Amino acid sequence: MPPTTLDNLVIVAVVGALAPLALGFLPWLRVPSAVVELVAGVVLGPAVLGWVHIDQPVQVLSLIGLAFLLFLAGLEIDVRRLRGALLRSAALGYLLSLAVGAPIAVGLAALHWVSSPMLVAIALSATSLGLVVPVLKDAGQTDSTAGRLAILSATVADFAAIVLLSLLFSASGGSPAGRLSLLAVFLILVVATGAALAKLGRGMRLGEVLVRLQDTTAAIRVRFAVVLLLGFAALATRVGLESILGAFLAGVLVSVLDSDMSSHPTFRVKLEAIGFGFVVPVFFVASGARLDLQGLLDQPSALLRVPVFVLALLAVRGLPALLSWRMLGRRRTVAVALLQATSLPFIVAAVQIGIELHQITPITGAAMVTAGLASVLVFPPAALRLLRDP
Repeated sequence: MPPTTLDNLVIVAVVGALAPLALGFLPWLRVPSAVVELVAGVVLGPAVLGWVHIDQPVQVLSLIGLAFLLFLAGLEIDVRRLRGALLRSAALGYLLSLAVGAPIAVGLAALHWVSSPMLVAIALSATSLGLVVPVLKDAGQTDSTAGRLAILSATVADFAAIVLLSLLFSASGGSPAGRLSLLAVFLILVVATGAALAKLGRGMRLGEVLVRLQDTTAAIRVRFAVVLLLGFAALATRVGLESILGAFLAGVLVSVLDSDMSSHPTFRVKLEAIGFGFVVPVFFVASGARLDLQGLLDQPSALLRVPVFVLALLAVRGLPALLSWRMLGRRRTVAVALLQATSLPFIVAAVQIGIELHQITPITGAAMVTAGLASVLVFPPAALRLLRDP
């Protein structure tokens, strides 16, 4: 392999290292490093400086980064919380999101901004669980009613949006009905794999070996988690579903199997180190480099799509929080609405799939991703202020 083929990857890696460092020197700038990485990708990509191009090494690691990002999102899910009145409220809220999003998406299609209203409605219906949880932790609200509702709502939204996207808009083709059957088979395989691994893990001999090897250079738990991630992602693609669904369910499965972390407290830290320390930044920088910023700037009418999509996010995911008005009160309801309307990773993934399937134009995709960036920059700080103030 010629040395020059790694030049782009070196630049991307440098950006991934410098983004959190810059934020460390600016603690008052409360934004996720993913935002800085995306913006840096735009600046360094073909739209501005032209220093970064999406060649094969960057493309492969970006794909793995997306899978790892969804895997870590699945790892955040605590299935023990998925019960009771709050779960019913979260599920009803997601159905309301789709009901609100459908006419908005149809209106956008009437303006010829998109060719698939359903894809846009699904893209707008997700919430970034990985961004919601840190905000609630900062506010000390993870165990409050508002915090639990926000986490459950984000969990339901992420899971449902990924399933719907995979069923209705898989790049592998096939009918939705056929993919529904494949999804059922795939879920059975996931459950069967989980049951088999749980049974094996209870074996005393294997348990002793795992404990002995987990904190050595073998890092055995991490290796098996990566096998599950890549295996499920590949299997999902093989059966005609999206790889992000397989990656997400792999994370959920690991979360279930790893519910008792007393004997291996650093396991998840190691997984996050691989993801957020290496491949996930590649995905965000590469996504920024793909962003058609020039198309937005060249057409003032296209640039107007950004605030429209921001308002659409707020309506689609924020309005369902009103269902909990009596339970939470005004301030916390608004805070939950803002948190539910915070979305970026799923929008980026949905836009990439939409562009690949010619369901979304690059300019509209750029507007949607920019709107997701705006939601991350504006909504969580405002929600944190509402949760902290008396």
